[in-house]
Amino acid sequence: MKIAIINGPNLNLLGKREQEIYGSESFEDYFSELKKKFPEFELEYYQSNVEGIIVDYIHSVGFSHAGIIINAGAYTHTSIAIADAIAAVSAKAIEVHISNIFSREDYRHISYLGAKCAGSISGFGFKSYDLALHGFK
Repeated sequence: MKIAIINGPNLNLLGKREQEIYGSESFEDYFSELKKKFPEFELEYYQSNVEGIIVDYIHSVGFSHAGIIINAGAYTHTSIAIADAIAAVSAKAIEVHISNIFSREDYRHISYLGAKCAGSISGFGFKSYDLALHGFK
């Protein structure tokens, strides 16, 4: 089963940025571990800081993959375009966040993506991605 993991803006800096919130491990290192933990899935990883490129990537995998795990970062709270892209494709999508978005600034409590996804997971660090993969079993 093919699953695309998509990370949005500034998540390329995981391991370097705001370590008190996001930890000290890079996503690339975590992704290597994730592939070993879940060999039953064919996992792909994609990251972009550009909204339109994320939309294009969702379009490119949204009909060929069984699922999408998306951490759209700040675009979660602003992007109707990404929400519309998720709604337009047949792949099941699960929204994830490393931090608990509901314990942070008020503007982070709003997700335009959540209503278009099968579910949302936040606050479990990188384990949020593990939990999302269980949603595809």
